[in-house]
Amino acid sequence: MVAFFSGRRYNVNIRRDKIPARRECIVKIRLATAFSGIGAIEQAFKRMNVDHEIVFACDNGDIDIDVNTDDELKKIKRMQTVEEKREYVRQLYREKSRRQNFVEISYLDNYCVDDDNYFYDVKMLDGTDFFNKVDWFVGGSPCQSFSIAGARGGFEDTRGTLFYEYVRLVKEINPQVFIYENVYGVLTHDKGRTWATMQNVFSELGYHIKWQILDSRNYGIPQGRRRLFVVGFKDVEAYQRFKFPEPIDLKFTMQDFLLDNCADGNFNYDANGNIVLTSGGQVVERYLSQKLIDYVMSPGTKNFYHENAEIDLPIARAILSTQGNSHRSSVNNYVTTNGRIRALEPRESLRLMGFPDSFKITVSRAQSYKQSGNSIVVDVLMAISKQILAAIGE
Repeated sequence: MVAFFSGRRYNVNIRRDKIPARRECIVKIRLATAFSGIGAIEQAFKRMNVDHEIVFACDNGDIDIDVNTDDELKKIKRMQTVEEKREYVRQLYREKSRRQNFVEISYLDNYCVDDDNYFYDVKMLDGTDFFNKVDWFVGGSPCQSFSIAGARGGFEDTRGTLFYEYVRLVKEINPQVFIYENVYGVLTHDKGRTWATMQNVFSELGYHIKWQILDSRNYGIPQGRRRLFVVGFKDVEAYQRFKFPEPIDLKFTMQDFLLDNCADGNFNYDANGNIVLTSGGQVVERYLSQKLIDYVMSPGTKNFYHENAEIDLPIARAILSTQGNSHRSSVNNYVTTNGRIRALEPRESLRLMGFPDSFKITVSRAQSYKQSGNSIVVDVLMAISKQILAAIGE
C-alpha cells in the first residue's frame, strides 16, 4: 500500500481507503535523525515495512569534548563538502577523547546506512547541507535545563540548550514533518514557561504542531513510560487531519517478555509489525547475591525513601539508562526466576522498548542497558507514524 507526501509515494501498511487515486513513481521516505540512539524510528519503519532511506543519523554516544562548539560550527560552515565537515568533527573527537562511540557501533550494526552518513555532534552539524533533502526529521534532545533569557521566549532565547540545536537543525533542514520527544516534565518546568518557549520556537520556524503525552503501556508495550511527543507539519491540511493515536488494549505483561517464557530469538513481529511471541523459554542464571537483595528490597534512607519495593510487576517501571546499576526495586525492575531474584537481561530491556530479537547486541551489557534506557519506545513511534501517514495520504 502507499501514502503520498509532497508529491512523493511511499510504501506503507495503512488503510487502502486513505489512499488517493493518483499514481506516481515510488520514492523512499527520506529520514534523518538527531540524538539517534539505537534507532527507534528506524526500527519502527522496519517493523511497519515503510520504504525509506536514512539520509543521516547523528549521536556522539554521550562523549563530551572540550571545544567551543559555536566557533567550531562557524568554521565548519565555511568548509566546502559534507565529507570534509564530517571528518573534521571526527578528528576533533579522536584528538580530544579516547572514548569509543558505542552508540555508533550499535546503530551501524543494525541499519543500512553508510559510515559517511553518520555524524558525531548535533552542535557541529551543518543542517544546510541537507536543506530540502529530508522528509521526516526525528529526535529527542536529552532533558536539559533551559535558560530562558528573554521575555518573548523565542528561538534565540533557547541558545545554550540541546533543544536549540534540534530546532536549529529543523530550521536549516526544512523537513516536511518532524517528531520531537522529551520527558513530560518539560510541560511544567519553570512554571510552564519552558514549554511556552518551545511552542513559540516551533511556530517561529513555520511549523504547525500538535502535542500529547503518550504512555507506552497504551500502545502495546508493558512498561509505564510517559513521554511528550510533538509532531510538526509544514502542510496545514496534513496538520489539521492528524490525530494522535488512540490507546489500545495491552495484550502482554512484562512476564511475557522475559527470557524465561520467550527464549532469545522468539520475540519477533508479523507482516503488519505486530509483536509475535513464540513459546519456549530459556534458563537465566544471573541472580542477585543476598547482599544485593537486601539492598534493592530495602525502602532506602531518609534522603531516598520509597516504600514500594515490589518486583515481578505485570507492567514494568520505566526502563532506566542506569539500569545496569543495582538500584532499589522501587525504581528499577527485578523479576523472579526459579525462586531467585534477578535483574532484567539486556535482551529483555530491549524488548520492553519494542526492539525485536533481530536487533543485534554488539556492545557490552552495560552499554546495551544504557542504550535501551535512552531510547524511544518503538511501538509508540509506530502508532504516531501510522497517524502521520494517514494524515498525509488523505
